[in-house]
Amino acid sequence: MQKTAAVKPVSSKRTFDLILTAMAISLVFVATQLLNIRLPIAANGGLVHLGTAMLFTIAMLFGPKKAAIAGAVGMGLFDLINGWTLWAPITIIARGLQGYIVGRIAWSAGRQGGSKAFNILAAIVSIPVMVAVYYVGEAIIFSSFIIPAASIPGNLVQNSVGLLIAIPVVIALKKVPFFKRGL
Repeated sequence: MQKTAAVKPVSSKRTFDLILTAMAISLVFVATQLLNIRLPIAANGGLVHLGTAMLFTIAMLFGPKKAAIAGAVGMGLFDLINGWTLWAPITIIARGLQGYIVGRIAWSAGRQGGSKAFNILAAIVSIPVMVAVYYVGEAIIFSSFIIPAASIPGNLVQNSVGLLIAIPVVIALKKVPFFKRGL
């Protein structure tokens, strides 16, 4: 008789964590896909979409790890599916970093995204990083340090809209018992 290796059961916490991460990725992707407006600021003027608001919300509700994965995969997938393929690697880096930064600051010192002031600070601190990564990435794509400047206003608008939407959403969701108890 042949012995089979025992299968180690997956903990329910790990399963729940995986489900939350998958849902976060899906929410970022859908929010980016559903409403996106191409800005008429040169060819690379960029998009304004709700994915940034969802990324900020996820970072403030679930912390840096889930936000980094959700931002990188959700918005990277959007780029790949919608013809922005050259931007996908840049998006993966920029949005992964942005999600991590917002989550790290919002969840610092045990706050778990519960401080409106730190949530706003977190988003504001992440914006120059996101803009810089896109700027450098586009400078490489276009072999120019001038052309990528056209995308800066769009990136700033996109992040401002995202912040204006995310903060009230997070404030409302933090009143829900699920988010009060922490994860």
